[in-house]
Amino acid sequence: MKNDFSCPRCHQPLEPAMRYCGHCGADVSLAAVFTEPRALPLASVPTGTRLTPEALVPRLGDFLLEQRLLKPSQLETALEYQRRKEATGQPILLGQALVELGFIDRAALDEVITQQILALHRKIQEANTLLEQRVQERTAELQRALARLTELNQLKSNFISNISHELRTPLTHLKGYLEILSDENLGPLTPLQAHAVEVLKRAENRLETLIEDLIQLSMAAKGELNVQLRPCQLREVIEPALDHARTKAQLKGISLIADFSEDFPDLLMDGQKIEWVLNQLLDNAIKFTPRNGEVCLSAKPGPGIVTIVVEDNGIGIPPDRQAEIFEAFHQLDGSVTRQYPGTGLGLAMVRRILDAHGSEIRVESKVGQGSRFEFSLSVMNRYDG
Repeated sequence: MKNDFSCPRCHQPLEPAMRYCGHCGADVSLAAVFTEPRALPLASVPTGTRLTPEALVPRLGDFLLEQRLLKPSQLETALEYQRRKEATGQPILLGQALVELGFIDRAALDEVITQQILALHRKIQEANTLLEQRVQERTAELQRALARLTELNQLKSNFISNISHELRTPLTHLKGYLEILSDENLGPLTPLQAHAVEVLKRAENRLETLIEDLIQLSMAAKGELNVQLRPCQLREVIEPALDHARTKAQLKGISLIADFSEDFPDLLMDGQKIEWVLNQLLDNAIKFTPRNGEVCLSAKPGPGIVTIVVEDNGIGIPPDRQAEIFEAFHQLDGSVTRQYPGTGLGLAMVRRILDAHGSEIRVESKVGQGSRFEFSLSVMNRYDG
């Protein structure tokens, strides 16, 4: 019969009855404990009992019965003896009780305990090996899933980029002819026709904005979102953004307030992209603010930075959903009857652009009271290249 026992320290083969390794001299029972990184299960040990290797062997009495080394009546007698010793303040383990009662000699008990500990040690090693194998398999599965997800994301980005560029050509034709019609270069328009053309121009502008957003998002997803950081005056981006938002605010009866100084130092930024960020934040603030509400764009200096804030007294965002607004293609109201239109791209791109500037978009909001979005840009100093 093949010998399945080996020394936990030197791994040389052992006979089941050996308490000490003949090769390295280790106490086999104790070596099994100290060389196993995951602890062996302890048997129930009464408080105050002198610890021996038996404490590592659960259900010793059952094992002795199975091996026919002990009779049921003897086990009951030993258990009762053990209880009496504990009651007198002299607790002992079951094996010691059996030895003291003469039901088993110390050598036989040591052999049984050693076999049990080695068997437990081997089972734990097998369990550890199986666990490591499962971890490796699961890790490989996750790596394959990640590779597939990366591939799908790349395909999605390529599709969005390609379709966006393809839409640009017919949109350019539409825009050109709408301008010709609006300027009445093809003949005078009736008031009704002029109104229809204006509606078409607004729709075309919205479609053009959407396509540009899709292109920017696909570029960012592919790591192609480049920012050109250079010295720029804050008013050079704030004033165009305010002009862009002013018409929308007037149509909705919203007060658009600007609160910033004219003498800010130069900031290190990509002016075009920061202007785009401000357009998005102002558009959202106006969109989600009821008629006759208020939207404020402000800028405050700090140590080495300027903090820009867009604040409104609109509908607000629930605290548990504020992180969702920065997810691409995500709308808090995803129903087909939602009140506020949009693709969910704006704030996703805002975050990416600010990340590229080494900045962070921060949001504070209370439902029914309004929202506050802010970010900071670095002041240009004479040491910046």
